[in-house]
Amino acid sequence: MAGHTPGYVCGNAIAFHFCPVCGCVVCWRGRETDGAGRRRIAVNLRLAEPDAVAQIPIDRFDGLDTFSDLPRDGRCVADYGF
Repeated sequence: MAGHTPGYVCGNAIAFHFCPVCGCVVCWRGRETDGAGRRRIAVNLRLAEPDAVAQIPIDRFDGLDTFSDLPRDGRCVADYGF
C-alpha cells in the first residue's frame, strides 16, 4: 500500500499514523526534531513480510531520561521472533 496515512496527534510530541484500509498503526513520528535535527520515528514491522525485514538492526535508545542512543547489541529484527 502506498499513499497518505491518516494521523492522530497525541499531545504535542507524537503523531500516530494508520492504514486507511485496515486501521492498523503503520508508524508513529515525533512532531519535532531533537538538538541534532533528527526526528524520532517507529515503524510497525509486523506489517511487513518477515524475510524483507529480518536483517534490519535494532537501534535502542533511552526513552525515559535522555532519549540518548544506546550501544547496539548486534540484534536484528529476526532475533525478536515475530
